[in-house]
Amino acid sequence: MTNFTNFRFEVDADGIALATWDMTDRSMNVITTQVIDELSRIVETVASDETIKGCVITSAKESFSGGADLNRLQASNAEYMRVAKEEGEEAANSFLFEESRKLSLLYRRLETCGKPFAAAIHGVCLGGAFELALACHFRVLSDADATRVGLPEVKVGLFPGAGGTQRVARLMQTGDALQMLFKGEQIRALMARNMGLVHAVAPRDQIVQAAKDWIRNGGSAVAPWDQKGYKLPSNKVYSAAGMQIWPPANAIYRRETQDNYPAIRAILEAVYQGLQLPMDLALRVESRWFAKILRSKEAAAMIRTLFISMQDLNKGARRPKDVPPSSIRKVGVVGAGFMGASVAYVTANAGLDVVLIDRDVEAAEKGKAHSHKLMSDQIMKGRAKTADRDALLARIKATADYNDLSECDLVIEAVFEDPAVKAEVIQKVEAAIRPDCIFASNTSTLPITSLAKTSKNAAQFIGIHFFSPVEKMMLVEIIRGKETDDKALAAALDYVRLIRKTPIVVNDSRGFFANRCVLAYILEGHLMFMEGLPASMIEQAGKQAGMPVGPLLLNDEVGVDLGLKILKATKAQLGEAAVIPQQEELLSRLVEKEGRLGRKNRKGFYDYPEAGQKRLWPGLKDLQSKQVEAELVDMQELKQRLLVTQALEAARTFEEGVITDPREADVGSVLGFGFAPYTGGALSYIDFMGAKAFVELCRTLQAKHGDRFAPPRVLLDMADSGDTFYGRAAARKAA
Repeated sequence: MTNFTNFRFEVDADGIALATWDMTDRSMNVITTQVIDELSRIVETVASDETIKGCVITSAKESFSGGADLNRLQASNAEYMRVAKEEGEEAANSFLFEESRKLSLLYRRLETCGKPFAAAIHGVCLGGAFELALACHFRVLSDADATRVGLPEVKVGLFPGAGGTQRVARLMQTGDALQMLFKGEQIRALMARNMGLVHAVAPRDQIVQAAKDWIRNGGSAVAPWDQKGYKLPSNKVYSAAGMQIWPPANAIYRRETQDNYPAIRAILEAVYQGLQLPMDLALRVESRWFAKILRSKEAAAMIRTLFISMQDLNKGARRPKDVPPSSIRKVGVVGAGFMGASVAYVTANAGLDVVLIDRDVEAAEKGKAHSHKLMSDQIMKGRAKTADRDALLARIKATADYNDLSECDLVIEAVFEDPAVKAEVIQKVEAAIRPDCIFASNTSTLPITSLAKTSKNAAQFIGIHFFSPVEKMMLVEIIRGKETDDKALAAALDYVRLIRKTPIVVNDSRGFFANRCVLAYILEGHLMFMEGLPASMIEQAGKQAGMPVGPLLLNDEVGVDLGLKILKATKAQLGEAAVIPQQEELLSRLVEKEGRLGRKNRKGFYDYPEAGQKRLWPGLKDLQSKQVEAELVDMQELKQRLLVTQALEAARTFEEGVITDPREADVGSVLGFGFAPYTGGALSYIDFMGAKAFVELCRTLQAKHGDRFAPPRVLLDMADSGDTFYGRAAARKAA
């Protein structure tokens, strides 16, 4: 039969073809230009050969496919810029439209070629790969836990552009389809079948046979929407049923996105328009929206940060190249409180042995019980079995004896944020561990270099800063002290990779990177409040700017009392000039006079009743010396202040050498504290605005609100030269 590079193609005695996708030069199948060409040849071969009854498409790898190669899409954008420069914008738009719809046209050809196609899927099948499956006439998934399907393009600023919006909206109720497309979540096999996205679920070793049997038994080569008399699941757009869907859908879109994500708006438009048209015209509409989104700065920023940079960091972009792989099998965790217990859980969940230590066995066992609870929650959701929980708990040894750390390869302390307490723990740990054991502190603010002074081996002392809740937050900040060596850095990075989280490497500084930006965000919320702005508008401005929560709610989450402690510690060490009196006054009144500590005691800026939803504390107005009328508030300026203050702090960390790679600042800001993902991160926010425009905005805010908005020298230089953070990083790498 025809020879292919990325597929094995064979036809059995019954005339049923099997196309097995297997890219020999990649660990996972991805959709490249060559794959598109070969798949097109397969479709034409099946369609034209009378001896072939139909075709099953499957994968030889542990996963079906992760979807399209996003580097290919970036190349299309680069070509668009070239064509626009040489032939004009109209020619460039035409080029990008035709280029971006090649996959959509191929899938439609497969769907209408007259021969039945079936997809037999094991492992993840996402994005363009799932759109391929949706174009097939029959879909069967393996019942393995690893099998997931979905259209996650929105997570990188795109949307399904190869028929996904149109086929999903014709398979499911419109409201359910929109929710699936908006969220971009991965869906397990049985759920996908129950949702109507696939036809069958079978054991892994039976999926190809099940697909072949469907073809052998006369499976139809006509998609439901191409059959005469087909009716949309939720009736026509302009119908009584449709009017129950579309006005609320628009409102939900606004509520969930604040209109910050063009791709999600494009989904809404493509589905709304497409459902009023026959499939070929609907796909053309989808392609037009897709080409438009490909050119958006949001897509460019999100692809760069949340796909390319994250992939680079997860693969070890910052790992010292000359250090051999670390052998980490057993990890000690000292401090079995909430953070320590959570670190123990994610470590054991990665298959590593854990020694969990606290002041007595009872406290250590309480920390271990946290893992029991988390695993029990997974069992209740059907995501784990009792045997999995038992195996994980068996890997955690709860103890009060430091000598149990003697065989550990890495020890992480997660005790109270007090230098004296940590110094005592460091001495106890180092008396018990091997000389080659790496010691890490989970401190969130204390400088690593200072803590390392109490260590006998500062070269093997490093910071590994987790974010709460540890089991959900994907970022880990690795802090390198002045004497930390490459071996310790490599070991820390290897450990983070083992527990399947994303690392950023920062140099030592008070607050490191993430907390400095977070504290700037919270500070701005405090100062807005003390200016007399309504608390509800401050919170709404944060959400409208793209932050997950407003600055006052975030302060409640981390602890209002903790904020006051950090402020007092900063004042004690750096002097009165290091703190802002208005913030100190506000926090002191809340904590010391009102006893409002945050969510932990059910009262902070918000009240948290045991029954009912949280609400802003009515007594907040009494803490303000004046109140600004809501009608006089400039919401656009509030949003700018909340984002600019964080971006400025990120720029300062770059100037100071705390952050040395803009990829880490962007990935860290999005994953660590939810900095408006549509911007691509704190430094991308500046780069895509342009340093000159950003500096002008800073100076406007500085004139009105003070020198905290003064742009640092690095931004002034970039404004003069036209540089970007990424441009400078690329030039430095090329030098």
